[in-house]
Amino acid sequence: MTKKSSSEVRVGRLRSKVVLLTGIGSGMGRETALLFAREGAIVVGCDIDPATALETARLAAEQGHPIEAVAPVDLTVREQVQGWIEDAAVKHGRIDVLYNNASLPRFAPFAVQSDADYVFTMQNEVDLVWRACQLAWPHLVKAKGNIVNIGSGAGLQGARALPQAAHAAAKGAVLALTRQLAAEGIEVGVRVNSVSPGVMNTAPIQAMYRNLGANAPVAPIVERTITGRPGDPIAVAYAGLYLACDEAQWVTGINIPVDGGAGSIM
Repeated sequence: MTKKSSSEVRVGRLRSKVVLLTGIGSGMGRETALLFAREGAIVVGCDIDPATALETARLAAEQGHPIEAVAPVDLTVREQVQGWIEDAAVKHGRIDVLYNNASLPRFAPFAVQSDADYVFTMQNEVDLVWRACQLAWPHLVKAKGNIVNIGSGAGLQGARALPQAAHAAAKGAVLALTRQLAAEGIEVGVRVNSVSPGVMNTAPIQAMYRNLGANAPVAPIVERTITGRPGDPIAVAYAGLYLACDEAQWVTGINIPVDGGAGSIM
């Protein structure tokens, strides 16, 4: 008997659930969109870049598990977020999961980072999570659904070699917001959890290593991981899958670090 590939097998851990997923155009968002579709979800993804969003949709279709790609959606603009969410709710009749993956930080040493870059980072890492959660909340209450927010190891500990003060502040806020929404969600049956990736093998990290090699600011973090290499984005997607599916129905208010052990090993 010929063994089926993972793209041909639908396990169904998210079968028929309507999942709103931000930032599907690349990296962890793309891997999550493809995985969730394979697991039976109706994925309604968005991205600010139409080209990369459509590429993710093409890859999903090739695997036999199509997704809906909506782009461009600027998550810093409330009306655009509301339109994306409401259109999905009208089309599918429900929203079961909101997965806040998208983020766009700017990095600089704390002492010299501009106000503009700080505000930009907060808008593109905290405000967009707040906004999507608030606008999707009534639908999630109706469906007894759940939220998965993507935090970061930066929100849990500092890094001497990486100038990430604005990013750390933003992701720390995401983790705090997750806990508070989990508390408020208990009364209405909405679960809220987060996943905090470490250094993952995404395009920006690849570019950093190409340009700086062993001098990459993330190198001291990566050296502490179980493999000594940046992580595979699919690892984050699998953690998010657990939190999003019914297997985690008694799990709320938690954060899962997916960092290869870097946050625990000095």
